[in-house]
Amino acid sequence: MAEDSLKVLNALDVAKTQWYHFTAIIISGMGFFTDAYDLFCISLVTKMLGRIYYHVPGSPRPGSLPPNVAAAVNGVALCGTLAGQLFFGWLGDKMGRKRVYGVTLMLMCGCSIASGLSFGQDAKSVMATLCFFRFWLGFGIGGDYPLSATIMSEYANKKTRGAFVAAVFAMQGFGILAGGIFAMALSASFEARFKAPAYEVDPIRSTIPQADYVWRIVLMFGAIPALLTFYWRIKMPETARYTALVAKNAQQAAADMSKVLNMDIEAEQQKVEQIAKKRGSYGLFSKEFLTRHGLHLLGTTSTWFLLDIAFYSQNLFQKDIFSAIGWIPAAKSMSAIEEVYTIARAQTLIALCSTVPGYWFTVAFIDIIGRFAIQLMGFLFMTIFMFALAFPYNYWIQPDNRIGFVVIYSLTFFFANFGPNATTFVVPAEIFPARLRSTCHGISAAAGKAGGIIGAFGFLYLAQNKDPKKADAGYPAGIGVKNSLILLGVVNLLGLLFTFLVPESKGKSLEELSGENEDNNEEAAIVSNSA
Repeated sequence: MAEDSLKVLNALDVAKTQWYHFTAIIISGMGFFTDAYDLFCISLVTKMLGRIYYHVPGSPRPGSLPPNVAAAVNGVALCGTLAGQLFFGWLGDKMGRKRVYGVTLMLMCGCSIASGLSFGQDAKSVMATLCFFRFWLGFGIGGDYPLSATIMSEYANKKTRGAFVAAVFAMQGFGILAGGIFAMALSASFEARFKAPAYEVDPIRSTIPQADYVWRIVLMFGAIPALLTFYWRIKMPETARYTALVAKNAQQAAADMSKVLNMDIEAEQQKVEQIAKKRGSYGLFSKEFLTRHGLHLLGTTSTWFLLDIAFYSQNLFQKDIFSAIGWIPAAKSMSAIEEVYTIARAQTLIALCSTVPGYWFTVAFIDIIGRFAIQLMGFLFMTIFMFALAFPYNYWIQPDNRIGFVVIYSLTFFFANFGPNATTFVVPAEIFPARLRSTCHGISAAAGKAGGIIGAFGFLYLAQNKDPKKADAGYPAGIGVKNSLILLGVVNLLGLLFTFLVPESKGKSLEELSGENEDNNEEAAIVSNSA
């Protein structure tokens, strides 16, 4: 009820869009820029790692990472991200969002740089240290998910909250785009300085010694934008909702938001204590949480889990799909650096034409048509386009039809981002109580990363050719790209069905959505009657 709300929270809910909103988007968004850059830039250099460290003399094909190494290099950051989402999500509710926010950024930046400095005398030691640092890089990235989403949702007004939180997440698109552009520029400069023949011309000279610098610089570059925002991140005040509703310090909440909003706000300590008594303090594993939010948590975790199976398998292994349809030339026809350039160009085109526009379409429309409609529409079109690619797959791989394949493949990315990839991030930051908001967002995001791990690890094996002789070196025969795409289409269809468990949060205050303004008398009556 409106009369139960604190004045400081009402002031945030009805505040006009101001400069501090955009500052918060930039500060939080640069973390997500780094997140996306670091998670997806590895797909640009895995082929090069295979050439450098796993070259087989006399082989007709360039060296490639063994299956277990490729799975580890591609997936270990996702494992770290899952752990970080659970840990920092919980910590954000226990210690406050701000107190752990700077820690996640420094962990990301430090491990991003350390990944590029991976050391050792042989392939095993280099890959081991790379995987070690990428795990902890993922751990820091994981913390950024619940903390950034929760901070932005608690700072925003209720009219444009969805757009602000989605804008933070949309910085991922620019991170993916920046990764592709930087890898293109770097590889082009190395190619111009150090000419190298194709592998089929000279297997040894096709991988120049300087190629070892390329992948390291690509991995390290992502730390720079995030470092530039570190000072402003640690200077942000704690959110009023945490300070007032969780820490129960109305004086501090009013003082902080008076500075942010540039207005006088009355501190209501007595009212904070009354609200705390009235709402109770049920925990995550209580019967009351299960009754109030159990289905909501099932909805946010299941949809994010299913979405990320498809999203990560598509994104991390774009290069394999493009190679399979012939959009990227055979590896033996290129030098190591030329291959990096070609893969980066393909990823950049996909990001520019579908990924980035999809994110910002969500920002534009999420507070107009709502989260539920966007998520339902996204899953629906992802399912349709995935099946459109899969069933006539033999048609698409014909040379004259490859452009059509790329167009439809791009549309699946567009509707992933103008759809569930954005909404699954936004909604968990809105519908749970303040004292459990970061934890529940972390749980939802961790479920997503569990799906991402399945997509990243599983697709490596599933997409292999059915003919063992045509499978990549070291891999068993798989079910082929066609059947893998069919399977991903089914996964998207399940995501559409589970979307019906997720409530619409458009235009409501966080306290309305979480039930923190409700009087518990009615609930008490229900309990006594049932007894």
